[in-house]
Amino acid sequence: MESNSAAVGLLIIILLIVGANFVMYAIARGAAKGGTSRWMSSLKDSLSKPMNTPANKSMEELRKRVDELEKKKNND
Repeated sequence: MESNSAAVGLLIIILLIVGANFVMYAIARGAAKGGTSRWMSSLKDSLSKPMNTPANKSMEELRKRVDELEKKKNND
């Protein structure tokens, strides 16, 4: 009786692992095909967007100011 329940438990675990592998395969295949799923495209868009934060803007102003000062220094 105990060996039967152990065998059933082992079978359930194996089926869960095979099922999880199939799901992961399907997800990877869909991502590799470049499907038009909304969550993938929104994730790509959110990661590729430039950050328009105040800190980023101030750093850009600082870069411009440094470039201006370097040009002025080179001209003198």
